[in-house]
Amino acid sequence: MILVREIRKSFARVRAVRGISFTVEPGEIVGLLGPNGAGKSTTMRIITGFLRPDEGSVEIDGHDTHSDSLAARRRIGYLPESAPLYPEMSVTGYLDHRARLFGMDRAARGRAIGKAMERCHITEVARRRVGQLSKGYRQRVGLAASMLHDPPVLILDEPSNGLDPSQIRQTRSLVRELAEDRTMIVSSHILPEVERLATRLVVIAGGLVRADGQLNDLLTRHGTRQIVIEIEPEPGRDRAAPTGDMMGLLRSIAGVTAVSTADTADGWLAVTLSVDSSTSDPRPEIARRLASSGHTLRELRESRPTLERVFVDLVESPAVEGVATP
Repeated sequence: MILVREIRKSFARVRAVRGISFTVEPGEIVGLLGPNGAGKSTTMRIITGFLRPDEGSVEIDGHDTHSDSLAARRRIGYLPESAPLYPEMSVTGYLDHRARLFGMDRAARGRAIGKAMERCHITEVARRRVGQLSKGYRQRVGLAASMLHDPPVLILDEPSNGLDPSQIRQTRSLVRELAEDRTMIVSSHILPEVERLATRLVVIAGGLVRADGQLNDLLTRHGTRQIVIEIEPEPGRDRAAPTGDMMGLLRSIAGVTAVSTADTADGWLAVTLSVDSSTSDPRPEIARRLASSGHTLRELRESRPTLERVFVDLVESPAVEGVATP
């Protein structure tokens, strides 16, 4: 449905996009993640045809956004971060104005507006001025405008930006409804929202794709797996300073890549083991070795990596440092 192939874009001496490639299959919701200056917004503008890449190409349902731009754009509904709304217009008047831009006759406009308002749950505010609506309702109006021509692809740039928690939940529910029969790319810096919405994630940093896959796959491939242990300190020893023997014992366990310690509020020793993600569960071996060496174990659990931790690790990796993008 969407094919992004080796797109590159520079502004003066700044390389904003440095060879980004990915595909979006029909029915997928792809979350596009990246820090400020990652090249994410530039990528979105290239995909929607508003910006021409210096190199590479984008196809929407088989239509090139440059050589066959009209056909490609007809298949895209785009909601930019700041939707181009006219506050003095009524909701119906604004949608009618947008529908005229698609060349629809009066009857077609009426049908399209009615359907879009119903899908986006804004029928009850049809006669109100756009400027009188809450930010959440204005986002819905922007979504309705992007759907007037019934596109099979929706591109949403920060659809939850600036919304309160209640409005975020409502927008999330609406996006899920709209995704039932459409292909979507959703860009957002609100990681929990992308995690709830997307079926696949593409992480961009430094103008390049740093990771691409389903959430669980990304957590497995890029996340740091950790084992957390709480051990009773040995009598007469600093509770935050374990013996070298115990540290050596833990480091010798297969798959353990790092060991760190901390103090608990009630005086026990908290030890965190970083474990290779490809290693089988090391907890039985940890428990056996600690018990055989006479240590009292209070807690032994696995701490799963989070999207936030994986995201930070990916965008702060040495390969990304020093790359400036708009």
